[in-house]
Amino acid sequence: MFSTAAFFATLGWCLLGALLFMTVMFGISLVLKRNSVADIGWGLAFVTVAVIATALGDGPLSRRILVLAMVAVWGGRLAGFIAWRNRGKGEDPRYAEMLSKGGGHPMVKAYLKVFLLQSAIAWFVAFPVVISSFERRGPGPVAWVGVVIWAVGVFFEATGDQQLLRFKADPAHKGKTMDQGLWRYTRHPNYFGDACVWTGIFLVAAEHLPGVATILSPVAMVLLLTKGSGKPITERKMAKEKPDFAAYAARTSGFFPLPPKRHVTDDDLEKVKSG
Repeated sequence: MFSTAAFFATLGWCLLGALLFMTVMFGISLVLKRNSVADIGWGLAFVTVAVIATALGDGPLSRRILVLAMVAVWGGRLAGFIAWRNRGKGEDPRYAEMLSKGGGHPMVKAYLKVFLLQSAIAWFVAFPVVISSFERRGPGPVAWVGVVIWAVGVFFEATGDQQLLRFKADPAHKGKTMDQGLWRYTRHPNYFGDACVWTGIFLVAAEHLPGVATILSPVAMVLLLTKGSGKPITERKMAKEKPDFAAYAARTSGFFPLPPKRHVTDDDLEKVKSG
């Protein structure tokens, strides 16, 4: 029988763990004078939640270990990649812009609007991880479909990141928009990959009835990627910095991978420029 009381107690411990972990990352950001440290902590906050859920859950060990492995591979790779990519760089302009708005002490705003907010979002998105640790049966067919979708997501995210790094490393590409590899089919293979990862993890949880109730968690992640701090902010920045971005956006799918348009009309370009 599903342990409702133990599940909610574990949710509380997971929230506390995520908050404490991101508070440590905030301390590191003060030393380094870079709030972009939060980007490294983002994936690891999910891993923190998954470790706590695995330790406190009472469901079959096979299910708990499977979900922990899915989160750890995704979050560990993401954190490692961002740490390596950002080495030697200064503050991320996104955070500088976000924290420049409104009043209040910059340090307090950074803690509340960046680190604590990210820990709360990670905790909410990770609900399927927690509830899956209390489900009474091991992985079945629906869970393995979720694993396949998760694997597609990891592939898109990891491959897209590496392709973009190689593109930027070539001096001939300076000032140009990446339109090769996976980026030819979607403007955001990394964000699409994230969406697949958390959809896959949700399916592992949703194989049994309690997990279905966590549907808002992957929905929140997709909305964050497509409507929140992901795609909109990235594309506004690219539109300002890349003269060829409008043409690229007009022929390339905004999120779900699709073949690029062969012919771009003036109307297509106007839609992109008007947002």
